Formats: sequence, structure tokens, C-alpha cells
Amino acid sequence: MPKPPTELPDHQVTPNPKLEKRTRRQFSTEYKLRILAEADACQHGELGQLLRREKLYNSQLTTWRKELAESGVEKLHKTAPGPTPSKTPEQKRIEALERENARLQQRLSTAEDCLSLQKKALSMLDRLNNGSKP
Repeated sequence: MPKPPTELPDHQVTPNPKLEKRTRRQFSTEYKLRILAEADACQHGELGQLLRREKLYNSQLTTWRKELAESGVEKLHKTAPGPTPSKTPEQKRIEALERENARLQQRLSTAEDCLSLQKKALSMLDRLNNGSKP
């Protein structure tokens, strides 16, 4: 005898749209300057509390201090995420075209070698056919 169907609660979860796509935090120049000033004013052992409160990492402070020392306030304005690219798009395009050119040169060389072999084979067959006729 089969068991009667049981009513199970609906376990479907509706996700929070804010958590679906997380984006990078972007800090304003004023915020960075304020945090740097607060970090500089911290006594021994208070910096960790500041970082936890603001949800920051020590490396961010180090980067901000370095940018401020190198180029002043204008460098703090916008920090691009990730490493700076080593090559410009034009350089990448040139390299891709050079690779394609080398590949096509190799194919052309192979095709020319095949034609040369076909010509030699045809020449040998002609000599055999002409030599057998009296």
C-alpha cells in the first residue's frame, strides 16, 4: 500500500536583490583623507579598531598613503581596480597580427613545398612515360 502524500512546507527562498550582485566599494577623496587623518591620530592599538569599524584593510591605508605622497590629493580621486595593463590595446593588436602573419607564412611555406613536390612527381612520371615509348 502506498503512503498517502504528505504536505511539505514550501522551502523556496527568495533572494535579496541587494545581495545578488555585489559591487566594489568606491571611496570618495574626502573619505580617504578623513580616514588617513584618523589613522594618523590613532594611538598604539587603536588602528585595528578603526579598520574594523570602517571595514577596511591595512593595505588600503598603505595604498592611499602612497598615492597621497606620490601625487597628492588628485591621485586619491579615482583608483582603478586591478593591476595596470603592461601593454596598450594597440600593442596587443599588433602582437596578434604578427602571430597571425607568422602562422600564415608557415601555411604558405607548406603549400609551396607541396607544389614543389607535385611538380617533381609529375616530372618523374613524364620521364617514365616518355622513356617507355620507343
